[in-house]
Amino acid sequence: MKSVRRVSIAALIVACLHLVFGAIVRISGSGMGCGDHWPKCYGYWFPPFSRPDLIVEVSHRYLASILTFTVALLVVVAYRNRREPRVGGAAGALRSAIGAFGAVITAAVLGGVTVKFGNAPWATVAHWLVAMTLLALVATTAIRAGALGGTSVLSQHGTARAARSARGAAILAILVVALGGLTAKVPGAAVGCTTVPMCGRNPAVDAGGVYVQVVHRTLAVLLLLHLIGVAMMLRKRRESEAPIVVTASRVALGLVVLQLVVASSMILLHLPPVLRSLHEATGVGIWLSCFVFAYLASRARSGPLVEGAAVAPPRSEPRIGMTRTVDA
Repeated sequence: MKSVRRVSIAALIVACLHLVFGAIVRISGSGMGCGDHWPKCYGYWFPPFSRPDLIVEVSHRYLASILTFTVALLVVVAYRNRREPRVGGAAGALRSAIGAFGAVITAAVLGGVTVKFGNAPWATVAHWLVAMTLLALVATTAIRAGALGGTSVLSQHGTARAARSARGAAILAILVVALGGLTAKVPGAAVGCTTVPMCGRNPAVDAGGVYVQVVHRTLAVLLLLHLIGVAMMLRKRRESEAPIVVTASRVALGLVVLQLVVASSMILLHLPPVLRSLHEATGVGIWLSCFVFAYLASRARSGPLVEGAAVAPPRSEPRIGMTRTVDA
C-alpha cells in the first residue's frame, strides 16, 4: 500500500505541473510552437531550441511523456499490490489507476488533435477537461491508497447533506475551470472586462468574448458563495461531520478566495503572461481541492471502515433483567 501511495502522490504532482505548464502554453501563445507537427516537432524528438514558443511547447510535450510514464508506473505498482486491502476490487486503487492511464492516453491524442486543428478553442478546451479528469482519477487513486485524507476518512463518519453540498461544489468547480479554459482561448475574452468586481467592457473586444468572461466570473462567484454556505453549515454541524471533510471544505474555500485576489490583480495590474499563469495554477488547485472535498465527503457518508468493509451500526440490546411482555 505504501508504494501505491508514494507513486500516486508523484503522479499527482506531475499531473499538476503538466496542467500549469499547459496554461503557460496557452497564455504565452506557444500552442503552435512546433507548427502542425505531432508527436515530433518539425520532424525531431529534440529539435533545435531556437525560439521561445518552440521551447515552451516542446517542454510541455516532454512533461506529458513523464506524466504518461508515471501513471503507467502507478498501474504496474497497483497491480503488483492488488491483493492488499483497498487496492484491488471495484473501489480499489488499481481500478482508478487504470482509468487514469486511459485518461492520459486520451489527453495525449487530444493534444495531437489540437495541434492538427490549429489550436482550435473547442479542441483546446476538450484537451483541458480531459486533463482535469486525469487529475481527478489520480487524486482518487491517492485517496484510496491512504493519501490526501484517505486514511483519516476510514475512521470517520459524515452526513448525506455534506456529501451533496460537496458534490455541488465539485460540479461548479469544473464548470468554472471549463469556462476559464474557454476564456483563455476565445480572442479577447481574457481582457474583455477591465474592472473588478463589475465588468467594465473593453470596447476593443467583441461582445462574444465579453460574455464568455462574464459567465466565467458569474460561476466563480456562485462557487464562492456556495463554499461559504457549506463552510458555515459544516461549522454548525461539526459534531456530526467528519473532521477531514470540514478541513477539505476550508481548503477549497481558501483557494477560491485566493483566486479572486489573483484574478483581480491580473485585471487591474495588467500582469505579464508568466504571472497570469498563477490564475490558471490556482484554478487547478481549486478543482483538485473541490474534487477531494467531494470524494472524501462521499466516503465519509458510508461510515467508518474496517479492512475495507463498512461497519454496521451497533444494534440495541435489551437490558439484563428485562423481559418482553406479550398481551394475552
